[in-house]
Amino acid sequence: MRLDEIRLGVNIDHIATVRNARGTSYPDPLMAAKIVKEAGGDGITAHLREDRRHIVDQDISGLKQQNILPLNLEMAVTNEMQKIALDIVPNAVCLVPEKREERTTEGGLDVCKKISSLRSFIEPIKQKDIRVSLFIEPSEQQIDAAKSIGADIIELHTGYFCDLYEKNDKNYIEVIKTLEKAAKYAFKIGLEVHAGHGLTTESVGYISKICEIKELNIGHAIISDSIFMGLRGAIETMKQKIKEARF
Repeated sequence: MRLDEIRLGVNIDHIATVRNARGTSYPDPLMAAKIVKEAGGDGITAHLREDRRHIVDQDISGLKQQNILPLNLEMAVTNEMQKIALDIVPNAVCLVPEKREERTTEGGLDVCKKISSLRSFIEPIKQKDIRVSLFIEPSEQQIDAAKSIGADIIELHTGYFCDLYEKNDKNYIEVIKTLEKAAKYAFKIGLEVHAGHGLTTESVGYISKICEIKELNIGHAIISDSIFMGLRGAIETMKQKIKEARF
């Protein structure tokens, strides 16, 4: 059966990481966004963290103003980030948990414990016609909670699967089944399903086979591969791996 093509959102955070390491104006995330479009990427994802360790406010403003591709703003559930989202009006926001000491997002948002506060938090965002996504673990309870607060999208956390796959731990097969079950359930109750975190050209095919998934958001692997094959080549390679698995 031929499946619909999966959209690829390219996370450009680490373009900014390289720039910030030297305090220069380059490499420019806006230039990266143009190359993402030329290479066939479908969207730009950027995480504006509280400590501004990579992407900064000016990057987000520029990405929105230039409107090169749809902008998915990853952000923590804070008053500061809510205000920025309401001012910038990205195409979508993806709410993620955030710890100051972590290297990268370490797990999914616990929606079940924050139903009331999250419902209030996203209400003004949705009033601006910004799509709201929640980065969660593949749990029916978390999916139900996401639906109950009015989220449009869930993004399934694939980090655990990727960690097992990288270690050649065959338990990754069971995690794939869990992700597939969660995707089917979310789709059934009317949520759009995305996925991401830790995916590489070697592991992305397993997730691409889950037909309910409509979008993958990938950053670190693409930026890493771009060192050796250029950003355009890294994106085109990832797109081809996704396509091969999908069809």
